[in-house]
Amino acid sequence: MQQNNVLKGVILVGLGASFYGMLATFVKLAYKEGYTTAEVTTSQFVLGILGMLLLNLYQAKFSKKAYPSITAVDKKKLLLAGTSMGCTSLFYYLAVQYINVSVAIVLLMQSVWISVVIEAFIKKELPSLRKMISVAIVLAGTLLATNIINQDIAMDWRGIMWGLLAASSFATTMFAANTIATYASPLRKTLFMLCGGGIIVSLFLFFGQIGPYYFDGLKAFYSNFSDNPANIRAFDFSIFIKYGLILSLFGTILPPILFNSGFPKAGLGLGSIISSMELPVSVAMAFILLDEKVEAIQWCGIAMILFAIVLMNLPQKKLN
Repeated sequence: MQQNNVLKGVILVGLGASFYGMLATFVKLAYKEGYTTAEVTTSQFVLGILGMLLLNLYQAKFSKKAYPSITAVDKKKLLLAGTSMGCTSLFYYLAVQYINVSVAIVLLMQSVWISVVIEAFIKKELPSLRKMISVAIVLAGTLLATNIINQDIAMDWRGIMWGLLAASSFATTMFAANTIATYASPLRKTLFMLCGGGIIVSLFLFFGQIGPYYFDGLKAFYSNFSDNPANIRAFDFSIFIKYGLILSLFGTILPPILFNSGFPKAGLGLGSIISSMELPVSVAMAFILLDEKVEAIQWCGIAMILFAIVLMNLPQKKLN
């Protein structure tokens, strides 16, 4: 019975990670059709919040399991933590404007060592030797996976910057999700965090697209920070039908549900290992649907990063 629960948990976490891994490819396809980053993120969060709201109403009406109410203090914390969720999507989608999806996902996975740094800073103690070795392997694997050592490959520094910012905000989101309101319903927690992320996305939509389109003063302000005037236009609502449904389903609705259901069964260590499937799935999707070239040296780097994640999450007794 226990083995069946673990296997079920592994499948659920694996599905959630795979869905996350698909996102960047669909975003890249949306860009090819002329949609902007603001339109992509707005459609994802608006539909995601609506979908999660419906799930919360369903849970409140039909679920037999009762959860404690979230305190007012924790609601504020969840909203604040959710802003990092919005930043993760925003930074990640900005990154794939300038670099390949296969490189962007590798940069996002730098959240592995960033999380170690955050943990060490909060606990005020050095990481264990095993974690430091894992971090070194991640960094070495990143050099190979991004193919940065190949002199023929030139990467836009803006893509690298946005990718690393996405990794930082993603690490912050994961830390907050695992420490704030752990007693509450996962669906309820996710809804509050999505609302926090929606605030960030709404601000970006206003200052990065519709504000400069309708107000000349903001247009002049926008021109100081961006060299892409094509983004200054009215909002294209067709994004909700073409890509919004896919992005919200695979990015803000299904993965949190699958993770929250799967992690308790698989365990945190095994679940973290399985969740790293996001990396090869994302690269494979980009290879198949976008025809992105992925060289053998990059696959070696990806394998190194996956190995480091496994090493970091293995129980200590298995290393003895």
